[in-house]
Amino acid sequence: MNVHVYENFDTLSKEAAKRVEEQLAEKKASVLGLATGSTPIGLYQKMSEGVKKRGMSYRYVQTINLDEYLGLDPAHPRSYHTFMEEHLFKHIDLPEANRHLPNGKPGSVEEECLRYERLIDSIGPIDLQILGLGTNGHIGFNEPGTAEDEETHCVQLADSTREDNARFFGSIDEVPTHAITMGIRSILKSKEILLLASGKNKAEAVKTLLEKKVTKEFPASFLWNHDNVTLMVDREAYGLVDIKGW
Repeated sequence: MNVHVYENFDTLSKEAAKRVEEQLAEKKASVLGLATGSTPIGLYQKMSEGVKKRGMSYRYVQTINLDEYLGLDPAHPRSYHTFMEEHLFKHIDLPEANRHLPNGKPGSVEEECLRYERLIDSIGPIDLQILGLGTNGHIGFNEPGTAEDEETHCVQLADSTREDNARFFGSIDEVPTHAITMGIRSILKSKEILLLASGKNKAEAVKTLLEKKVTKEFPASFLWNHDNVTLMVDREAYGLVDIKGW
């Protein structure tokens, strides 16, 4: 795992966008794995600026999102479909047919999970997967206790995850209790992974990750089993790490 520490969130976001743009320069029909949450918003702003100011194009790109809340229609204002539309999709030239997210209101949850994993395999492998880091170590919505061999599945969200995400809703009572998410195995199929972490509230999780103890109780630790992962953090998120160890 490569570790890059940046002075602030803006610089982190710029450097993450630079890597995305390098990937598109290498392969214009790249498959990008996308995440939601606060940290990727800065990246998506810089990607949007790339289209407007640097002539970037996503016309040939396919995107595969990590997850979606179960029970939310795509048009729901707090669905991840809406999140991606507001923060990225409406600002770039990515064809609608090339945007892939789980269906939060499927006829059959089991069939939707199977469909999405087949989609990942048919379009992928993902060339560059963007991940955020949960305060409890989750990646995607893979909560503590998730096995490494898990593929796309339905998960019950941990209380801490729902509390963290309540800021996007009116209250924690409005946060869905379940989600469909790419599994650890699904994520590890990616050719390259960028793990982003920003802010003091992620410092403990970053510290735990860099202790290199691989355990299902801290799902992000499974990233140590991948040979091309880059952790991109700002100073605040890196604040609890023993610098001597790195």
